[in-house]
Amino acid sequence: MRDEELPTHLARLGLGDRETLLYLGLLRTGPLAPAEAAARLGLDLDEADECVNHLVDLGLVSAGGPDPAAVTPIEPSIGIERLAHTRSAELREAQLAAIDAYRRYRRSVHPHAAMDELVEVLTGSRVEERIHQAEGAARSEVLRFDSPPYHTGGVPNETEEHNLAHGVEYRIVYSKSAVQNNRYYACNIQPCIAAGEQARVLPTVPVKLTIFDRRQALVSMSFVEADINDSILIVRPSSLLSALIGLFESSWRSAFPLHLGGRVPTTLRPLHRRILELLAGGLTDENIAELLGISRRTLSRNLEQLNAGAGATTRFQLALYATRKGWI
Repeated sequence: MRDEELPTHLARLGLGDRETLLYLGLLRTGPLAPAEAAARLGLDLDEADECVNHLVDLGLVSAGGPDPAAVTPIEPSIGIERLAHTRSAELREAQLAAIDAYRRYRRSVHPHAAMDELVEVLTGSRVEERIHQAEGAARSEVLRFDSPPYHTGGVPNETEEHNLAHGVEYRIVYSKSAVQNNRYYACNIQPCIAAGEQARVLPTVPVKLTIFDRRQALVSMSFVEADINDSILIVRPSSLLSALIGLFESSWRSAFPLHLGGRVPTTLRPLHRRILELLAGGLTDENIAELLGISRRTLSRNLEQLNAGAGATTRFQLALYATRKGWI
């Protein structure tokens, strides 16, 4: 960090202009008596005393030591941590105040619509913005039913990859139609799985749904409805949200894994691994060949090799072998 950036950072922690000026002056010159500090920094003595007392309270300087009249900068870790905690608490208070103000506004516009606080309908251009806001604010867990069409255009999900890298858990149940979309699979699904997403697949998903930290759900229209109603429902903590979480967990248990487990031998060829992953997803040979960019004949030849290695003659026997070995 450059020295010229320090005043900005101190201001973010809550130091006023005069405290920042005094603290930076002490860092440059070392211990100073309040009167000397006031003279060097262009403050009157009362202002300097007030700033010194504030900095002492914050744990950034000491007014004691070998020279009781001198003000000395001290190791700031504890003081800075206290400041950061105070700022966090103030931000949380401001957040709650903003939410409360918005809810009062909603009640004033729709005085008889108590459900507005639990379920909100968004349409048009605001939909994509709210999706990005909600995902960017996720802190621990994202649960999703993934199915076309996509409000965000089916592009790479860089926010998910960033969240995964910072410890947010993702569990996604894809519809077969999502996995069969070769472009979407290559630019979105595969990179997210590689980044740590837990993925499963079902022939269809019951609803287009994303749940963030079990505190908020976004429910989109189905493929058929989307053409006539480009909107989403925002569901906040309620029995309805609990029911949506239960629906996801039930579907997750019955879905097929879209990637193999950690016990797959390193000797398994990458192509064979991908074939097994897609077979576990219930895809047809035609879909698998298209997703892998190979011909049906090449796929058949590799399936024969997998069957031979497993001592299997059918897909069912191959699946049993992979399950017993803990690959799936």
